[in-house]
Amino acid sequence: MITVSTSDRERTYHHGDLRAALVAAALDLLEAGGEAALSLRAVARACGVSAMAPYRHFAGKEDLLEAVAARGFADLAARLEAADAAAEGGEALAAQGAAYVTFACRHPALFRLMFMRPCRGPVGSEAYRILERRAAALAGPAMGAEDLTLAAWSLVHGLAALILDRRVPLEGEAAEALARRITLAFAARLTAAG
Repeated sequence: MITVSTSDRERTYHHGDLRAALVAAALDLLEAGGEAALSLRAVARACGVSAMAPYRHFAGKEDLLEAVAARGFADLAARLEAADAAAEGGEALAAQGAAYVTFACRHPALFRLMFMRPCRGPVGSEAYRILERRAAALAGPAMGAEDLTLAAWSLVHGLAALILDRRVPLEGEAAEALARRITLAFAARLTAAG
């Protein structure tokens, strides 16, 4: 017969913020083994809780994946906000582009989860609003804010996808530098045309 002490039981079943811990564990599992490595059972095991505990917070795996994607969008928004605050005008757009590509390169499985599967997506998210604000500041006769937002996002998202798919063989600082260069060139052409 195995006995479980009170402290063992409390450590196993009394978690501070179980929902946040489950999402964090899911992020770790996702980065280590991709989406196939994720299950509510695996996440529960990683958190040291019963297999049924995650169901108090998520109806199923899809809800967990949605929460992980939402966490990714929040992290991306924080990085874009910091990049945007560090510069002005076209330089700020270039900083956002570099931050976007760097995020994708550092978190490829999360990036794919966020963008390559059905979910709420970025439009309307804080990350998208940060880009919209910068685009509104740069918009002019050559391109309105809505089109500029979509064009800038398409530019860096396409580059990130090409890098992750190894169609553009760049990593780390080289990928970030390329994103910065092409986004800055894009912004400069808009300013010159305006």
